[in-house]
Parts: sequence; C-alpha cells; structure tokens
Amino acid sequence: MSEQSPTDEFKRALGAATKAISGERELEVSFGGDIAGIVRDQIMLPSVPKSPDSVHVAKARGEADALALRIALHDSEVHFKNQPANPQARQIYEALEQARVEALGSAHLSGLGDNLMAAVDARARRKGYHKDNLTHENAPLAEAMGYYAREIFMDRDLPEGTAGVMDVHRKEIEKSHGKFDFLKDLLTDQDKFSRSIQDLLSDFDLADEPGEANNDDDGDDESREDENQENQPDQPPDTPQEEQQGQTEVSDADAVEDDSAELTDIVDAENIDGDSDDSDQTPENSPQRSSIPNTAPSYHVYTTKHDEIIKAEELCDVEELERLRGYLDGHMAGLSSVISRLANKLQRRLLAQQQRSWTFDLEEGMLDTARLTRVIIDPMSGLAFKEEKETDFRDTIVSILIDNSGSMRGRPIMVAAVCADIMARTLERCGVKAEILGFTTRAWKGGRSFQDWLGAEKPKGPGRLNDLRHIIYKSADMPWRRAKRNLGLMMREGLLKENIDGEALEWAYARLMMRPEQRRILMVISDGAPVDDATQSQNPTGLLENHLRMVIDKIENRSEVELVAIGIGHDVTRWYKRAVTIMDVEQLGGAMTEKLAELFDEKKR
Repeated sequence: MSEQSPTDEFKRALGAATKAISGERELEVSFGGDIAGIVRDQIMLPSVPKSPDSVHVAKARGEADALALRIALHDSEVHFKNQPANPQARQIYEALEQARVEALGSAHLSGLGDNLMAAVDARARRKGYHKDNLTHENAPLAEAMGYYAREIFMDRDLPEGTAGVMDVHRKEIEKSHGKFDFLKDLLTDQDKFSRSIQDLLSDFDLADEPGEANNDDDGDDESREDENQENQPDQPPDTPQEEQQGQTEVSDADAVEDDSAELTDIVDAENIDGDSDDSDQTPENSPQRSSIPNTAPSYHVYTTKHDEIIKAEELCDVEELERLRGYLDGHMAGLSSVISRLANKLQRRLLAQQQRSWTFDLEEGMLDTARLTRVIIDPMSGLAFKEEKETDFRDTIVSILIDNSGSMRGRPIMVAAVCADIMARTLERCGVKAEILGFTTRAWKGGRSFQDWLGAEKPKGPGRLNDLRHIIYKSADMPWRRAKRNLGLMMREGLLKENIDGEALEWAYARLMMRPEQRRILMVISDGAPVDDATQSQNPTGLLENHLRMVIDKIENRSEVELVAIGIGHDVTRWYKRAVTIMDVEQLGGAMTEKLAELFDEKKR
C-alpha cells in the first residue's frame, strides 16, 4: 500500500483539527468545489492544490477554523431572536457575529488568528476589496464593519487585501469606535452582544423601529394564537395534520446556516462577513426576456427560523415510503416503459461520447489480462496493471429540481417523479452524478413566519412570509437503488403546497457549487410562476417574480452552472435562456431526454 501524499496528510490533519475546534466528533470534513461552507453536519472546503504553498495552507486552515468556530461558539436561537429586520442591518449583524466567534477562538491561539486573517485576506482579494479605486457603491459597509470589528476584537492589524474597502469606510466607522470597544467586552455573552448591536446600528440609521424586530419568544402565547388565527387566511384541512406529523425542524448544524436570506442551507465562507457578491447588482437585460424594473423592491426574508432542508426519508417512515413508491409504480406502469425507451436512447448517445483510454504498465491498479502471458513466461516481470484515465465526460453532475407546489398535484407530479427517477438511473449508468431535489412550503398562505409577523404588529414590507421546505430526494453520492423509494414521497397527501422558486434555485445552485465536479448542470421542472399568498399580499407586486429573474440572471450570466428549464403548461422561455415549454405532461420524459442530450452534444462540439 502506497504512503499518503503530503496533500492527503495535510487534509487528514486539517480535518482532525477542524473536528477538535468545533467540538463535534462526528463532524464530516470533505474537500472539493469552489467555496467553503457548512451543509448540514458536513464542512466542505475548497480543493487543495497538489503542491500547496504556505499561503494556500494558511488560507485553507483559516476557512476551516472560521467554520469550526461558527459551530462551536454560535447559538442560532439567540442569533435569530435578536436579528434586525432591515436587510442591510442584518448583513452587518451577521458580519459582527462572525467577527465575535473568530475573536473568541483566536484569543488564546495566535496561530489560529494568523490563519483566520489569511483567509480574510484571500476572500477580500478575490472580491476585489484590495483595489484603491473603490466607491460606496462597490465597497459594502457590512464587509468593512466586519473587518474593523476583527481589528478591534482581535487586536490585530488588518491584512492588505482589505485596504480598498477600509479606505472608503474607515473614517465613518471610527466615529463609533467606542461602541466597538463596548462590544468587545461582551464577546463571551452572545445574547448581550447581539442586543447591543442595535445601539451601533443607530449610528448608521439602521436600527429597528419599535415593534419592527422579530419577537419569537412570544410565539407560543395562546391568546395571541387565537387572535392571529382570526386574522390568518383559511388554510386547507390537510395543513394541521402535516404540521404535526410531517414536519421536522432543521438540525442544529442547519440552524447555523439558515440565517442567510440568500442561501438557506449553507454558511458560505465567501459571504461569511454578511455580504452577497451580487446583492447590489442589477441583472443585464436579455433580448428574449423582459428586464427587471429598476424600481423593483429588494428581496428579503422576514425570518428563516422556521425554514427546513430535509431528506425525504426523514419526512415519513420506511413503510410509508415503500407504500407510496408502490402507488407511484402502479399508476405509472405504462408511462415508465415509454420513458425508459427514451432514457435508453439517451444512454446510447452518452456512452457513444465516452472515449475510454488507459494507462498501461503500472505497478498497481486493475489487472491487465492482455499481459498475463508475460507473467507466465517471466514470473519476475512486473508492470502488469492498468488504470483508466479520467475523462471530462465523467466529471459532470446533474441536479434535477422539481416544483412540489399544489398545482403539480395529480398526474404532473407523478410524471415528474418517474422521469427524474429514470433520468437519474440513466445518468448513473453513464458514470454521471445526479441528484433530485424538490421545493415547496411547510404551510399554506403563510406558516409560523406569518404568525411571527402578526405578533410583531405587522411591520410594513416584511418580505417572504412563509416557511420554506426544501427536500433532498436523492443526493449526488447516493446510489439510485437506495434513493428509489424516496421519490414516492411526492405522492404523499398534503406535501405539495406553495412555491418560492427564487430561493429554491439559490439552494440548488449552492449545492452544485459545493461539488468537486468541473461541469455542473441544473435542470428545473416547474408548472408556473412563484406563488405564496402571504408574501404576495403583504409586499409590493412582483417581489417573488423579480427575485426569480435576478437569481436566474446570476446563474446564467455570472456562473459556470448550465441552467435549463422545462415548463409544464407554462411558458418559462420568458425567464430562462435555455428552456422548453410542454403543454402535455406526457411529453416531459422526451423533453428531459432531449435537453440533456443537447447539453452533452454541445460539450462534445
């Protein structure tokens, strides 16, 4: 057995150190993708170069340390309880909280502090914050306040990568130096620290007005519940049962990540200081799609406390999943054979593109049977092994995101489930990773988020007011045979509710960006525009739809993810550049097959 390479030894040591800092013995640490982040109980770090220099080593350690400290020293319930309502204030609030945990972690470990600053420097340079021509428009205040907080809390000079953004905001921030010193004395008490941030925000005219902040502590008051029930729109009869039987709160690891309005399932090391790269950018107009009005309201979320990212098998027991899968198979037997033929055609087209090549005469690997005669003639002869070379074709992941809204109930969701199932199996046969995701809400017409908003005396322009439910039916690394029964969950009565497409796309996009594959494809299957009655009734018209357009523009024009959409009875070509609309749900299998084949054909050309 060959010894571990220096890179593998570094990864192993970094993983062990990360677990120790986080205090979570079962924490999984993996490497791959472009950004560092937390997904459920797993920390994912960017790939490490084969020959990393001291800068790469310090940056990798810093990113791992920052996320591990977040797990160890951050209380998500306290964080949600005291977070401000204003979106820009929330960015600052998030940046200061991350500065707090990093300062605490580095208080007695100077080497850890060095690593954290190296990671800060690398992220700042990647975002261009080291440039000397920055203005208030491209130098976020939240970033600058997060950096300044580190300077005060950690008593360290900031790295050169932050020079540009600090030049823009330093004089403004230093006027509140005394309040940063006050916060420094509260680092060990997150509750007092987070509540005291309001006083700092008032210097920047960002503090909450009375009654504007979230008031989650009063959510269980019975008298308020009765009053709220009268004000809340009627809910379908299946909602209470679903609330009691089907809901599972996010785990503690998820709660760490879910306080971001941009990506609800990860803490992104790129945006860990509270800023989103594209938050202030207006999408470019597309000649084939209507542009976003310049007066469109900024998208924000009232609270993410009740959102949920959950695996399908956690929503109901194995016996029920088996029953639902049998129900699905029984109703779709005829269609399955048709889709299977289309899938086989896709498989033949994909396999025809795979040009397998081998490296021969190796000392280990797969036994090369063509060279067995050499071994028999000369037993002392070695080099009788071979190894298949990596191909670009195999280095691909396909994510299938299915609208799980109530309008998909009946045959549309049945067909979507079967098509996704067969497509995932086909891609697996071709050596292509595939995952299947679904998105809906936990309640009709606003859930607990809506109740919290009512209890806070209905502040104006609350943003998204329903509780998201994002479902993982099949992860990319799960074999198809283990995920097969999970697709039956789509047949469960009461699962399909409302749809908030923009955040679902961000979630699926974030998952893809955490993957190590070089080529990433996202296929969206939907039958309509975003719909959430509670959100649409309490916000300016077009909030959800404009946000969807912005997310699509970000993925299509400012990322390497290839986005394709299939609309069922609904024209999606006005939103997506690469899209097809089908009027008959029976055409879905053929549409998925053709669009995937087109993408792979384009790659070949």
